[in-house]
Amino acid sequence: MTIEQWPSEWLRGALGVCVLRVLLDRPSYGYAITQRLAEAGLGEVKGGTLYPLLGRLEQAGDVEVEWRPGEGGPGRKYFALTEQGRAHAQSMAARWAAFSASTRALIDGALAPDQEDS
Repeated sequence: MTIEQWPSEWLRGALGVCVLRVLLDRPSYGYAITQRLAEAGLGEVKGGTLYPLLGRLEQAGDVEVEWRPGEGGPGRKYFALTEQGRAHAQSMAARWAAFSASTRALIDGALAPDQEDS
C-alpha cells in the first residue's frame, strides 16, 4: 500500500476522531500515535499538528497525561482517554460514520464505473 498525501483540510477534519480512536485501544505516546495513523493510511502527521490536538483534548477533559520512565532512554509522555474521553470517542466515531456515509452516497455518482469496484 502506498502512502497517499491527502488534502490537508481532509486530514484536519478527520484527525481528532482518528486520534481518539487510536487512544480507545490503549494509552499511547506521540510517536506511536503518529505511526498508528500512518499505518492506517492517513500519511505522516507531524508533531506540530498532533500535539496541539492532544493539548486541546487534555484541556477538554478527554485525555489525561502521564510521564513514564524510558527503558534506557528518556521518559515518554503517555496520553490516555478519561471516561469522558471514551464516551466522546465513541460518540465521534458514530457521528463520523454517519457523516462519511452521507458524503460517500453523494460523491459515488462522480466515480467512473470502473472506479466504483476498486
